[in-house]
Amino acid sequence: MAALVPSGAAVIDVGTDHAMVPVWLIQSGRASRVLATDIRSRPLQSAAALVEKTGTEGRIRLMQTDGLAGIGPEDGDTVIIAGMGGETMTAILSAAPWTKNGTLLILEPQSKKAELRRWLTQNGYCVETERLAEDAGRVYPILTARGGDSPAYSQAELHLGRLAQIGRDPLFARYLDTMRAQAAKAAPYDPAAAALLEEYDAIKRRPDYADGTGDI
Repeated sequence: MAALVPSGAAVIDVGTDHAMVPVWLIQSGRASRVLATDIRSRPLQSAAALVEKTGTEGRIRLMQTDGLAGIGPEDGDTVIIAGMGGETMTAILSAAPWTKNGTLLILEPQSKKAELRRWLTQNGYCVETERLAEDAGRVYPILTARGGDSPAYSQAELHLGRLAQIGRDPLFARYLDTMRAQAAKAAPYDPAAAALLEEYDAIKRRPDYADGTGDI
């Protein structure tokens, strides 16, 4: 995820926790400066200890706040929001409309992914790229987005991501199987899940959906 940050970016890391991402961004030379925020004081205490230990105080600023409250475009050109549900991300972005004006968003939703994609496309953001990442044995999508018009998603893509991008990913087969299992569990009781299951099965029948070599 941090590798998606443009070289020299001024980064805002929302929900920084222990500030490991900001420290990496500074030590690697990827970011010029980082504003690291968290709503809780205890993680920020740990973050402050790590920043001091690594000697990055001059380029990492810590701030206790809720999402992007009290923050504006002068604070950074790239916003990272990771490790939260899609509904929390939409609430954060709803309260910060300035993020539509050229800011790069790097988003890693842990849940409610379809809700996040739908909200972005309906509220003036364009999802530019999608990829998959593995963390603690689970596969998650990572999206980049900016303000702009977005092409429509299919129903399956709202849940999976754009197939033209993640369909080539080595993790896609596992991810599709996980999402299919969730739909299959709900399908007997939920017509929308049953319809989604049919779409997933149609994707699985495509001969090259999992080999990472061709268009999907």
